[in-house]
Amino acid sequence: MFPAYATQMTFDLFSALIIFAGVSSLTPGPNNLMLMASGANFGVRRTIPHMLGISLGHALMGFLLGIGLIAVFNAYPVIKQAMLVICSVYLLYLAWKIANAAAPKDAKTGGKPLTFLQAAAFQWVNPKAVYMAITAQTYYAPEGSGWWGAALVAAIFAMVNLPSVSLWAWGGTQVRRWLATPSRLRAFNWTMALALVATLIPIWT
Repeated sequence: MFPAYATQMTFDLFSALIIFAGVSSLTPGPNNLMLMASGANFGVRRTIPHMLGISLGHALMGFLLGIGLIAVFNAYPVIKQAMLVICSVYLLYLAWKIANAAAPKDAKTGGKPLTFLQAAAFQWVNPKAVYMAITAQTYYAPEGSGWWGAALVAAIFAMVNLPSVSLWAWGGTQVRRWLATPSRLRAFNWTMALALVATLIPIWT
């Protein structure tokens, strides 16, 4: 039986969290752009660990933020700045990997999709993911619910997030046949890489 405060989430609050999780998970961002590129280059099956890493890694981050890390970030702004620099460098590295990804038939020797742990760790340097987690915990966790409320919000978000981000990987597979020629694949990968780099613009402006 759930603790009493786990049932404090009203229908309106629950519905609002579902909508926020769905919209924020479906809109373009670093995670989705990388999933689309991975789906196009490696297929959905090989991208599953990447998808799970995003959803479960984001859930863990959301839970930890909900139980206290938000206060730490507010008390020590330098941590935010450090994360911003790390995020930017890592995004540039990932963009380079996407731009130079091998064709599907050469994927085993020319590249590989992100692993579960790599995708989970990336959530901590993904500004959109951090924003989503902070917003969800700040506005949708039942008041006074403590760690149970943080866990509840994180679990609900993950259940909405996984099918939402999976659509991007599936979308990548749909353009895979069109990308059969090396020149088209190269153009697609560079487009995805540049779009990923473009996600840094709002952060630094």
